[in-house]
Amino acid sequence: MSAFVELHDVTHVYGGGEGPPAVAGLSLGIGEGEFAAIVGPSGCGKSTLMKLATGLQRPKAGTVIVAGREVTEPIKITGMAFQNPVMLPWRTTLQNLLLPLEIVQPHRARLRANRAEYVERAEMLLETVGLKGMGSKYPWQLSGGMQQRASLCRSLIHEPKLLMLDEPFGALDAFTREELWCVIRDLHAARGVTVILVTHDLREAVFLADRVFCMSARPGRIIAERRVDFARPRDLDLTYTPEFAAVVQELRGQIREARVAA
Repeated sequence: MSAFVELHDVTHVYGGGEGPPAVAGLSLGIGEGEFAAIVGPSGCGKSTLMKLATGLQRPKAGTVIVAGREVTEPIKITGMAFQNPVMLPWRTTLQNLLLPLEIVQPHRARLRANRAEYVERAEMLLETVGLKGMGSKYPWQLSGGMQQRASLCRSLIHEPKLLMLDEPFGALDAFTREELWCVIRDLHAARGVTVILVTHDLREAVFLADRVFCMSARPGRIIAERRVDFARPRDLDLTYTPEFAAVVQELRGQIREARVAA
């Protein structure tokens, strides 16, 4: 599998290049269409990795390559979803979904003339995540889980090649979180998009990912890589098996060692 996202010996320092690095000597490669999860102790640089991969931050040293090109500015082939859905309260759910199309080319230039096509795409996405008929609702009329489903749709509306998920289910209750694991599992299977998930939830990482990368304490670097060989599609019943628990415990041990070494 060819690498779609590559970080080569990357070091990054916030605050104008002074002070301790957030990540140092960070290297990894993620294949096109792969689902990768990034785990590690709090403050290890997981979110920094995402910012570097999307061009929101430039490294002090090293190179970042996405889709065969060095990243020197924010890239347009990325969709992002965060722990807070950040839905604009004065816009309907459908209008929130269409927001990236008002910004990202070539969709921005085509939106007015092809609005019906894009509205149909948005409504199909809503139906896919169980929100059929909810496009006219405002964010305050949706539950937290429904807002997060809508946020996932918004991150996919412009058909990105790379989907970045930064703790997207962390604020939800356990039952809703597991429901959304299945939603993103099915979206990934249907679309073949490359996914990078940052999470503190090791069960989530093992259930969803093809590979799990464990980062060291700050300054962050990759200290372990675990391929998850459970067959797809994966059912939630898998998470209650001894084999699944063993992989989770292995990763937990690696994070414990990373904390001790800090």
